[in-house]
Amino acid sequence: MAEGAEAVTQRHDIFVELRRDIIFGRLSAGERLNPAALRDRYGVSASTLREKLLRLAEEGFVTGEGKRGYFVADMSAERLREIAELRVLLECHALRKSLENGDTEWEAEIVAAHHRLHRLEERMRAGEEGVRETWKHYDWEFHQALISACGSAELMDLHGSVFDKYLRYQMRLLTFRGDIAATEHRQMLDAALARDAARAEAVLRAHIEGGVDHCLTYYTEGGDDPESD
Repeated sequence: MAEGAEAVTQRHDIFVELRRDIIFGRLSAGERLNPAALRDRYGVSASTLREKLLRLAEEGFVTGEGKRGYFVADMSAERLREIAELRVLLECHALRKSLENGDTEWEAEIVAAHHRLHRLEERMRAGEEGVRETWKHYDWEFHQALISACGSAELMDLHGSVFDKYLRYQMRLLTFRGDIAATEHRQMLDAALARDAARAEAVLRAHIEGGVDHCLTYYTEGGDDPESD
């Protein structure tokens, strides 16, 4: 029984590691995923690798091209806009439900999540580039905490997948909006604690759309253009 549980955990961790390496750019957009290299890299069998690649394809992180094999999904400005629009729809709905349902424990969790994020934002503003992945983890944690009282596990899972696709673009560009994003996070916290759903949604929408505009401005200024993949 224990051995079976350990094997399941190991397989799950391999999937998470593959997914994380795509999100954080360690596996590049458009890169062909060589099965032999991946088996060596992650220490898995061919059958386990196929299973994980199929799951990643279902989530849209890789694409299968028949006999050519699997490739990391391409990135484009159009896809970023689509992902952002879907995130707005899902997260605004979940946020409103969470504000309706959240109790004192939920309030304590969003305050704690914001505190952790704020500390990392201060370090980012001070130029500590080495904390970038930790900063994005706390950013994800804060947004997840805000909607965690929505009452729907399916909605949380769907939002998590969309958020990770959005995060992939942010990590590709390594951009940080500094005081603007930090202020919006504080405004979202204050609106949530006040149970002001309209204000919370308005700030969230501006926050997401501002992130997209920031990315696209970077592209047009000669950055890493995802449409060149």
